[in-house]
Amino acid sequence: MPVQGGSLLAGYRPLDGVPDEMVDAAGETRPVWKPFIAALDALGPDELSRRFARADQYLRDAGVYYRVYDNVGTNEREWPLAHVPMLIDEPEWRTISAGLVQRAELFESIVADIYSDNTLVQRGLLPPGLIASSPEYLRPVSGAVPSGGHFLHFCAFELGRGPDGQWWVLSDRTQAPSGAGFALENRVATTRALSDIYGDMPVHRLAGFFRGFRDALHDLAAAESGQLAIMTPGPLNETYYEHAYIARYLGIMLLEGEDLTVTKGRLMVRTVSGLKPISVLWRRLDASFVDPLELNPVSRLGTPGLVEAVRNGSVSMVNALGSGILETRALLAFLPRIVRALRGEELILPSIATWWCGQGSERRHVIDKIDRLMIGPALSTRMPFEDEGATRLGSSLSPEEKAELIARIEADGPAFVGQEAVTLSTTPVFVGGALVPRPASLRVYLARTENGWSVMPGGFARVGFSQDPTAIAMQRGGQAADVWVVDSGPVDRDTLLPGERGAFSRAQLGSLPSRAAENLTWLGRYIERAEDMVRILRAYHVRLAETSDPDMPLLVETRDYLEPLGIEVDSAIPAGLIGVIDSAVYSAGQIRDRFSPDGWLALRDLSKTVHDFASKVAPGDDAVRAMTVLLRKLSGFSGLVHENMYRFTGWRFLEIGRRLERGIQIARSLAWLGRADAPDGALDMMLEIGDSVMTHRRQYTAHTDRRTVIDLLALDPLDPRSIVFQLERLKEEIDTLPGASRGGHLSPVAKEVLKLHTALAVKEPGDMSPEVLDQLAYDIGGLYSSLSKSYFG
Repeated sequence: MPVQGGSLLAGYRPLDGVPDEMVDAAGETRPVWKPFIAALDALGPDELSRRFARADQYLRDAGVYYRVYDNVGTNEREWPLAHVPMLIDEPEWRTISAGLVQRAELFESIVADIYSDNTLVQRGLLPPGLIASSPEYLRPVSGAVPSGGHFLHFCAFELGRGPDGQWWVLSDRTQAPSGAGFALENRVATTRALSDIYGDMPVHRLAGFFRGFRDALHDLAAAESGQLAIMTPGPLNETYYEHAYIARYLGIMLLEGEDLTVTKGRLMVRTVSGLKPISVLWRRLDASFVDPLELNPVSRLGTPGLVEAVRNGSVSMVNALGSGILETRALLAFLPRIVRALRGEELILPSIATWWCGQGSERRHVIDKIDRLMIGPALSTRMPFEDEGATRLGSSLSPEEKAELIARIEADGPAFVGQEAVTLSTTPVFVGGALVPRPASLRVYLARTENGWSVMPGGFARVGFSQDPTAIAMQRGGQAADVWVVDSGPVDRDTLLPGERGAFSRAQLGSLPSRAAENLTWLGRYIERAEDMVRILRAYHVRLAETSDPDMPLLVETRDYLEPLGIEVDSAIPAGLIGVIDSAVYSAGQIRDRFSPDGWLALRDLSKTVHDFASKVAPGDDAVRAMTVLLRKLSGFSGLVHENMYRFTGWRFLEIGRRLERGIQIARSLAWLGRADAPDGALDMMLEIGDSVMTHRRQYTAHTDRRTVIDLLALDPLDPRSIVFQLERLKEEIDTLPGASRGGHLSPVAKEVLKLHTALAVKEPGDMSPEVLDQLAYDIGGLYSSLSKSYFG
């Protein structure tokens, strides 16, 4: 029967025999949910729909996404927020926390033993074959003691509520747990929608958990005289957004394998100031991929020699290489015996019942009870619900399929486990103006701090989009919900800010990875290149609209000038322009951790606009208006970055990229439109492209001629569009880069820009022939090559 309550609960029907997060076995709403549901009812379905749409809009604006892999390839899926949070009261959370801390400490003991004395194997508590056959057992690090003293620093555990209302551990995440950053975004988005309810309820905050872990990592790095970094597989990884978000949120460098190198047994990061030591690396990729030299030889994500650095004790890995073996499904069968032997305790939070078929009696039990069990690969590290096709529910098999599976188990028992068939508890989801139950699991995070294990007071709930329990997997359309731990009294309002007494220091500005510097430079170049293209295209379409004669000499020459650049003006929004803006988005995507959310939003908005225009805009007046919109958005992005970006080394490379490209484009355009035999109207068009029409009128009383235009756009040091102005800014920025001057000697790129600036500063307009301007554009482009050799190699 429906649960008694307000309008939102009027049609809520808990599933028969299925545990429910909101409703107890008697069909009554749990106490922790009552004030929350009452508050939702007071808002009503229409207001909730508007609020939840606002939360979705925030996630879109913030660019939160999850990469989905399918038969077509990979694509970015908007973050699927289940808007109603899962609520857990404080007493129940204390039990969960105690059980998970016990489990984390147990796992630390197990993994330390596996990679050292193997007493668990000697005592018969773990089968040697199970360990030796696991692909997660990494022999190259056997015997290596973590330099920080611990194998585990950051763990996650997947939980489900059983029919009796108690929590069970479904799987363990000790390799490179994901989702903590998404948990933060879930909290932000949910509280955007329900800020008044959240403010009125004593919900534990998440910031203190992250502050404690961040401080512990920094202390570990300081103790080992090196820097701290996060290692990501890169932008094509399904959770890359989270990697960048966490790096930005905690102020930690985000690196890819190519950013790192091992020198004399020490892990180093390539920066614009040279090699710098890394002493703590929080890896966000599976261990086998971190070193193609000693682990997976086909990996293109890791760093050759990294295992050597680990064995030397020069770097602490979070988590230690080889800790992924703790995720092995068959290991769950042995945890009850191990915890009794090592700690004299029972598991506070039991695991899902598991039988490893490598033992005779357990194999017989699985075969006899196959109709009631899930059968899957023993060495899998995935949840049964995520192991599509690999894990089978015995009761769903035909007689022929069952006989075949039993034969396989009898022939190769160690390859299989049987597990209790689990029915996931359900949690309310807002669908069609009402609350409906959907299957859910809870992922909880633990971090090692100076005070021991800290449990995130909340977590990350995965919620199905249908009643199918496999639908909770994010790759299969699952949703994510915030988790509120609700206390009975006031809670601390934690932030990431340190206390007033703590010592602080500014980061060294030269500690900018070379790859990040290169992407920042190219971002500046692409934005400036796009602006130049838009200005030329707008000038072209203005004249096309005025004359309606595409064979006008100036228009013909414009098409001839643009065609080698990949710009076909037959299309109002050329593919070449779209490609340049997409390249800017790509470069920015490589450095999401160094990019402000507002800057990213502005850039994505620019990209969306140019793609929308592509199929809607016609040549002539329509294109002029479109180019004006694009120019305004380009200028908005540039202004946002210029005004708000901290003047650190990264900003300088971005600025250098802009100035390089502007100098090149102005020189090329002047060589084309400023020549003596240019068509009528070419000089006026050049002033438009250079955004200097009004300045020219004020500065020169004489009629527009080649000398005045070249003087303004090439030689005037006060015109921000002139070539000499770009060289002056390039000289200033390059002079501030690391290593630009040592012992009074200039670096090669500093010498080159000084030569170019000096040579141009003494020229007269009459000296600036098209050949000289073309050569100048080439020489300015050559500055990038010198810059690359000095800082990006």
